[in-house]
Amino acid sequence: MTALFALATSLLWGLADFGGGLLTRRTPALTVVVVSQGIAAVVLGVIVIATGGWSEAGSQLWFAVAAGVVGPVALLCFYKALALGPMGVVSPLGTVGVAVPVGVGLFLGERPGLIQVAGIAVAVLGVVLAGGPQLRGAPVQRQAILLTLIAAFGFGTVFALIAEASTTVTGLFLALFVQRVVNVAAGGLALYASVRRGAAALPEDGFPWRSLPAFAFVGLADVAANGTYVVAAQHGPVTVAAVLASLYPVVTALAARGFLSERLRGMQAAGAGLALVGTVLLAAG
Repeated sequence: MTALFALATSLLWGLADFGGGLLTRRTPALTVVVVSQGIAAVVLGVIVIATGGWSEAGSQLWFAVAAGVVGPVALLCFYKALALGPMGVVSPLGTVGVAVPVGVGLFLGERPGLIQVAGIAVAVLGVVLAGGPQLRGAPVQRQAILLTLIAAFGFGTVFALIAEASTTVTGLFLALFVQRVVNVAAGGLALYASVRRGAAALPEDGFPWRSLPAFAFVGLADVAANGTYVVAAQHGPVTVAAVLASLYPVVTALAARGFLSERLRGMQAAGAGLALVGTVLLAAG
């Protein structure tokens, strides 16, 4: 179950990152974050009311609040990086953040077996190779790399925090709702401050209403990914769940190849294959 839900997380995050990167090329990153997370918050609010999730409120929600503060910073940095550099390069760099939840798991006493250690090494190597070769074919600005690294450790911190925010399904809905509300509040304040400094909040032709379904997809896919990751982390070792969930850059790179015709080189294909091998080793271990 851990492997299945963690792989679902990587698929959902990969597609959400691809969509968010595309939207940021036409709309300011802060606006993308606020609108997409706002839609997700509304949907989650309805689910919480329908399931009676309010009864699960407790001190563990502070983990969701903390994740909600860190999340917008990570998303903002990552969407900006995706807009600046080739997705096939930027996205794999984001996997370094997996060190945070893996470190937490080791600190809490988890000790993966030899096969799982091998799977972690192979999977991480595969993800790096899936993006690295493009560094020779397209310039990546230092700003894009710095933003990606900040985002990576932010995502890793959210991984660790949200996994502690709930223990039941209804509690998970509530935790994700609280996280999104804080996301919108923090992102909204940052957007307001940005506008006060003279930055634009919308494209020159106004709000992109035609892209509203894309905003909704990005926000809801991100929420679903958080949810599947929590389930994966609660039903198996965090070290395994975090590494499998971090395969999302392979999905983003493949989506960029399919929709944007970003060239997928031989080494990238080999990297995707290694990531698959690492996945099998982790699942088998």
